[in-house]
Amino acid sequence: MAVRTRLTWMQEKNLQTYFGGKQFTLLYKASVHEFSAYDLFKRCCDQGPIVVVIYKEHYVVGAYMKTSCKKEEKVPIVLFALEENTISECKISSYVPTELFYDGSGRRNDLEFHINMRKQVMTLNLDTSEKLRLPHMQASPFQECEVFRCEDLLDRRTLEGINELHESLLLAVNTYKPHKNLVPQVRILLLGPTRAGKSSFFNSVKSVFRGHVTHQALVGSEATGVSDTYRTYSIKDTVDGNFLPFILCDTMGLHERGKGLCVDDIAYILKGHISDRYQFNSMKPITPSHCNYIHYPLLKDRIHCAAFVLDVNSVKYISHEMIAKIKEIRRQLIKCGMPHVVLLTHVDSMRLITKGDLTDIYRCIPVKHKLEAVHKKLGFALSDMLVVSNYTSEWELDPIKDVLILSALRHMLWISDDFLEDLTARGNKNLVV
Repeated sequence: MAVRTRLTWMQEKNLQTYFGGKQFTLLYKASVHEFSAYDLFKRCCDQGPIVVVIYKEHYVVGAYMKTSCKKEEKVPIVLFALEENTISECKISSYVPTELFYDGSGRRNDLEFHINMRKQVMTLNLDTSEKLRLPHMQASPFQECEVFRCEDLLDRRTLEGINELHESLLLAVNTYKPHKNLVPQVRILLLGPTRAGKSSFFNSVKSVFRGHVTHQALVGSEATGVSDTYRTYSIKDTVDGNFLPFILCDTMGLHERGKGLCVDDIAYILKGHISDRYQFNSMKPITPSHCNYIHYPLLKDRIHCAAFVLDVNSVKYISHEMIAKIKEIRRQLIKCGMPHVVLLTHVDSMRLITKGDLTDIYRCIPVKHKLEAVHKKLGFALSDMLVVSNYTSEWELDPIKDVLILSALRHMLWISDDFLEDLTARGNKNLVV
């Protein structure tokens, strides 16, 4: 059975962030490995920097040893106390660890902090207790002791794995072929409120394939958005100069009322009736009499997958009007048999989310809560939600961000294939490529 920490995800994340963005590996748990200083040192010496965590009633008290713990060498120590989400710290003198953690008796009275492991008793002197904002703990019993190895979140092995995945995803997207070559490129429609990150997602995708950060699509912060034009973007492979097998279609942003993309235009976009650079009019939907109307669109002109782009930090503020509009668009997509996903952007700006978390973002508790909130409010399946971190202010590419972007793009290519396969499975004799 796996040994688990008593720290909650939030407690662990607060400590990891506080000590400079670390990852914790549980080395020792007293209730499993025995309340013994001997067993503690046996498991934790020469393991690099460690964090010792003591659980006492409503308090979490601990010691951070910045250098590798050695039984008979002095190490610099920082004491800390964690209460809810608040951390207090107190730097103490350097000590030999066996002075502070012991099994016997007869300890020095001048120590700022020490623990009798056998008796499960912790002592803090008055001055140290005050600095940690704790009550005076003279021979105070505790319930549990855990020790963690404290490492950088992105070690060499992790980065090598990310780079390998990055190259694998790049190859998968580059060599993708739409189902039975029915179309030269699949079309992915980006929908969502203004400032959610639709144009930034296109810029990010292009940056990944260009090998440097680029900003072709105009991005802004105006409440009404910066574009009322329908744009279709293709990207060339920098190696052979051929277009990549997808087109990203950017629309005018959705609004609760008044200005914004007209819901009645959605069906025309899906069926390929609207051409590149069509100027939207939120008060007047497109009609077959419009000069830019495409009367006989081919399969390659149609949309093959749709993505609702939402700012992960704005999910809880989505208005009832916006929820109703998104649900109405979903009904149109379902009626057309159009596969669709949710693309949650700006995940890197969430509180307590670090760069290291992006390597396994779907397991982060705050992200899980956001996904569940979208599911509850809008009805999307959890499996249809993708998380990305766009390039918005960076000057250099980051392989971790690239992996999230490429993973989302690959998923959308897969479900585009599902749409094309479904069209052929229906035996549509009038299917025009």
